[in-house]
Order: sequence, then structure tokens, then C-alpha cells
Amino acid sequence: MKRKCLLILTILVLAIFLSGCSGGIVTPSTDVAKIKSVINEYFLALNDQNWSKAKSYCIYGEDLYYDVIQWESVVNNLYSYCNIVHVNILVDILDLGFDTTVDPIIQVCVQCVITDISTACGNYVNNNPPYLIYLHLEKVSNSWKLSWKHT
Repeated sequence: MKRKCLLILTILVLAIFLSGCSGGIVTPSTDVAKIKSVINEYFLALNDQNWSKAKSYCIYGEDLYYDVIQWESVVNNLYSYCNIVHVNILVDILDLGFDTTVDPIIQVCVQCVITDISTACGNYVNNNPPYLIYLHLEKVSNSWKLSWKHT
């Protein structure tokens, strides 16, 4: 009898532990890491002036997609005056909030500091104070994409 109880208890414990190994379910902690990566890579692409890569982190046709196009236009305009343009945006992810009422949308509070957009001909923007933006991300084909922002 003792042996039967021990066997049943062992099977139950194994069932509990193995139920979390279902591969297809993405845990919130995994999503958090992916979301932080998307945000950091997006701003890194802006700093590198890699406009197509920055757009790839956005949902086509959404606000942030068109923000990249505007950034590209401003920087290209500066290039018409000077041959060197440097963009430096520092980002600090302050908070992530899952909105479970809407199929999966994430709101992220990000502190953004445009420390320097400079040219070889002189500074264009320099030492701006930090400001907060709220980025909204949506899951598209199993990857997180930026959709829109507000301040």
C-alpha cells in the first residue's frame, strides 16, 4: 500500500513539473525579454541610421513606422548641408504593462533622451532634457512589433 501511494505521489509530482514544458506557450518573462530587445534594437537602428532595420521593428503603416520615415527625412536634410551626421538617442525602459483585455498589446513606459543630433558643421540638437514616451507593441506572427506612441 505504501509503495502504491509513493508511486501515485511520484507520478503527480512529475505531472505538475512537466506541465510547464509545453513549448508552445510563451511565458510573460520570455515576452518581456523579447519586448525589451525590440525596443533596444529599434533605437539602436535609429542611432545607426539604419532606416530599413528600424522600420522592420514597426508595424507597417502605424505611427512609429512613419516616425522612422520622418527621422530619415530630417537626417537626410542635414546631410545636404554637412557630410557627417551623428544621432545619439539614449533609452531607458522604465515599465512594461501587459493589457490582457486586448489580445496581446503591451504598453511600455520608456525614458528617451535625444542627447545629440550633430553634424560636422555644428550641433543641430544637443543636450535635450529626458522625456517619457509610452510605446505600444503588438504581437504579429509570433514576434513583437512597435505600433504607436504617446507622451
